[in-house]
Amino acid sequence: MTRVLIAGLGNMGLSHALAHHHHPKAEIVGLVNRSGRVDHPDLSAYPAFSDFHAALAATKPDLVVIATYSDSHAAYACAAMEAGAHVFVEKPLATTVADAERVVACAKATGRKLVVGYILRHHPSWVRLIEEARGLGGPYVFRLNLNQQSTGAEWETHKALMQTTSPIVDCGVHYVDVMCQITDAKPLRVHGMGLRLSDEIAPDMYNYGQFQVIFDDGSVGWYEAGWGPMMSETAFFVKDIVSPNGSVSITDGNKGASSDIDGHTRVGGLLVHTVQGDRTIEMPDEPGHQQLCDAEQAYMLRAITEDIDLTRHMQDAVQSLRICLAADESIRSGQPIDLKEA
Repeated sequence: MTRVLIAGLGNMGLSHALAHHHHPKAEIVGLVNRSGRVDHPDLSAYPAFSDFHAALAATKPDLVVIATYSDSHAAYACAAMEAGAHVFVEKPLATTVADAERVVACAKATGRKLVVGYILRHHPSWVRLIEEARGLGGPYVFRLNLNQQSTGAEWETHKALMQTTSPIVDCGVHYVDVMCQITDAKPLRVHGMGLRLSDEIAPDMYNYGQFQVIFDDGSVGWYEAGWGPMMSETAFFVKDIVSPNGSVSITDGNKGASSDIDGHTRVGGLLVHTVQGDRTIEMPDEPGHQQLCDAEQAYMLRAITEDIDLTRHMQDAVQSLRICLAADESIRSGQPIDLKEA
């Protein structure tokens, strides 16, 4: 039985906690949130803490799940691994490349397993999309976005996230990770632009951003993300991969509302286009958000018990973060960022 401590009980943390609550080989030994209270009826019997380090010392877990705000990820992950625990940390791994590399180095030094919450890696439809795109051969054009029209409580959540992380970093690491899995190429240069579309966020933050990235195999990528009540729900979910031999596209992405969390991962179907003709791949029974979190945590537990080699996983997590943070730097500086020496 794996003893699990979960830090952060927002949308993702709650789902991860429920995954372990229902897993037969996991035992939750503590839950951490700022209030020190747990209101969910399935989780209310577990010990609750308001301080992460006190919880870590008191519960002595085998696994720590970190789903707090991004600026605490690196410190909490290293503290957990140094205390002997394996770590699952929500994306982004850290808020700087140096901190991300420090977390990976800590995992290697302590021999602990480190899994980053790239939920799309556990979605069979996205795995199929990557497989189909790789089958076409590169170089590639990536056209990816995720804009979210948010109001009320959803807008309040987005504003809270933007105290530490911009939309193109928070969401972008998922889709840049998809780019990197398809190309296996190194990023060379990133150019970003963004705009602050609301007086309700900090003067130095923007709630809309887009960037272009060039890879050393000639592939080029575009990613766009925006949050807020002003965002359009037209073409808010574009997912196209184009190569000299054709293209692969998600066909059902814009159905429903952009605030629907299950819609952020739903594929529905793929359209594979080649010069020989078109082929549609239907995906009728896709997992929902909770099922994907269940799959992530099941993989985390298997990584521990089966000693899965996570070297490439950790490298990819740093690489995707490096690209998104370079885009953020480009937006703030107004200059392209050269990654050749990174």
